[in-house]
Amino acid sequence: MSMTPDVVPFINGLSSESLLLLSLALVAGLLIVITFSRRKSRSRGTALLLVGPSDAGKTALLSTLAFTGTLPSHTSLQVNTSIMPLPQGGIVAVIDIPGHPRIRDQFQEHLVNTRAVAFVVDASTISRNGSTVAEHLHHVLHAITSLPPSHLAPALLIIANKCDLMKTATSSGSPTDVAISRVRTILERELENGMGVEGLGAEGERSDMGGLDCSNSGGVFKFADWEGGEVDFAGTWVNVGELKDDEKEGVATDGLASFRSWLGATFTTT
Repeated sequence: MSMTPDVVPFINGLSSESLLLLSLALVAGLLIVITFSRRKSRSRGTALLLVGPSDAGKTALLSTLAFTGTLPSHTSLQVNTSIMPLPQGGIVAVIDIPGHPRIRDQFQEHLVNTRAVAFVVDASTISRNGSTVAEHLHHVLHAITSLPPSHLAPALLIIANKCDLMKTATSSGSPTDVAISRVRTILERELENGMGVEGLGAEGERSDMGGLDCSNSGGVFKFADWEGGEVDFAGTWVNVGELKDDEKEGVATDGLASFRSWLGATFTTT
């Protein structure tokens, strides 16, 4: 009669303390694998999305960046796309979404393929239409925070455009600084009072998007406290019309230096 040796499981020879340590090591290893897989699977878009109300100057910015000169434009009801050279080399696709209320939400169709969002504001008229602009911005902020966890949120820049039309006192600072300060202050106030923290719509109706979360106490909305990430600001202006001699030679004579610098930093980040 043949004798079959008994096979003793490996764990039978381990003490209870060793089993506990082994279990903890297995759990830790599993968590590391899951975390690494999630980070690896998070996608990042590649396009620049231009959004904002009508007549803010989005198309003028696009033509200046793409063609080195600003061509006359008019209010459009169609999405414009183009290719723009980056300051450090390479190119990026730019998508210009019209600001008309009936089609402005089409930006959401492109958001998952977007690396950066530039919300363009006419700084010279923000004092008169601040609530309308804030309502539009609220849709953009809400869409960004509603992206799935597998997608990295795009960088956000609020552009105070048409700085050259700002009238400032000598002691108030440069037109660019005054424009940025005015746009930031008015939008924060309108988001807080109109539809942000309190969750109200532009007409005083309840918004289905809810409030804008802010980390500080007292229910005061500040862009610095926005849960969706960092919000940058830039002041810009462009020359509308025929190309100047410097522009024909590829030398920028517009007010887009801060915008170009932001684009260079944003699209070189891996």
